[in-house]
Amino acid sequence: MSTLPAVEHHHRHDHPHDHDHPHEHRRHDHPHESKIRTAPQGSSWWKPLGAVALGLWLLSGVYIVSADRQAVVTRFGQVIEPRVFPGIHISLPWPVDRVTRLKVRQLQRLVVGGDLPDGVLGRTQPLVSQFLTGDQNIINLRAVVQYSVDMPADYLYHTQDVAKSVAAAVETELARRIGRRNVDAVLTTDKAAIQDETRVAAQKRIDAYGAGVRVASINIESMTPPADAADAFRDVASARADAARIYNEALGYANDEIPKARGEAQQATESAAAYKETKIDEANGDAARFSLVEGEYARASAVNGRRLYLETLEQVLPKIKKLIVDKNGNFDLTIVRKSGDTAARKNP
Repeated sequence: MSTLPAVEHHHRHDHPHDHDHPHEHRRHDHPHESKIRTAPQGSSWWKPLGAVALGLWLLSGVYIVSADRQAVVTRFGQVIEPRVFPGIHISLPWPVDRVTRLKVRQLQRLVVGGDLPDGVLGRTQPLVSQFLTGDQNIINLRAVVQYSVDMPADYLYHTQDVAKSVAAAVETELARRIGRRNVDAVLTTDKAAIQDETRVAAQKRIDAYGAGVRVASINIESMTPPADAADAFRDVASARADAARIYNEALGYANDEIPKARGEAQQATESAAAYKETKIDEANGDAARFSLVEGEYARASAVNGRRLYLETLEQVLPKIKKLIVDKNGNFDLTIVRKSGDTAARKNP
């Protein structure tokens, strides 16, 4: 370089021992000289590296939301995308934007009136499981609640403890429904109604909280009276079960016999109607035949009358005992005795 000698000359100075070595000159380079030489070589390494780092940072803004999840995007802590559906999306790289993914299809469970292991261990926690019925009776109740994420942004940022909020809402509505019924209805017939009513009312309360969850189901696992009154309640429940069983049996018998009786009555009615038609047809036939005979008889009444008289005698006389007398009224008694002996031999 043409400038280097000038720079070098401008900043050259003699060493203290130059007089001992008149032909040796020590050269001291100026500090800027090394910078001028190395700067181009160093920048050639850092530029590609910086470009790669910048590209990777920009690519970090591309994110994927899987099929079973939804995401929430915040920018410096403020929600800008409250619900991002499954797919490939783009946002500003971290730390400008932050993406939080949630499993919206996964059911979460909690227990009202105890803990999850209570059902397996068969234990009861009286302090948290007691509810008061409408007739001032105490029962021990444990219910399992299943819920899922409905609004991801609300779920993340509107409620500090979602599980506690859901449990409180369900417990409040359970207490209201049980407080409107007597203990017999609660323990026997109204379990399904209490579950459905509680789910609907608890969902409204949770929506008012802005918790961002959807209650899927409420299942009452156990509902028992206190231990001191358990025997009496079991007897009542057994009696109610027997009454229901007997009623159902009677209803089943009635449902079986009534159709059978109706069928028999219908059959008898149809048989009577058929018999009536048969007799009417027979009577009409006899009347028609008699009319024909009467017409033929009228044509030759004397002959036909005698013929009918003789035919009738032919049918009647063989069936009766006869004593034939002459015109003077005399008859032979031996005939009677012979006929009597003949009858005695036939019937010994």
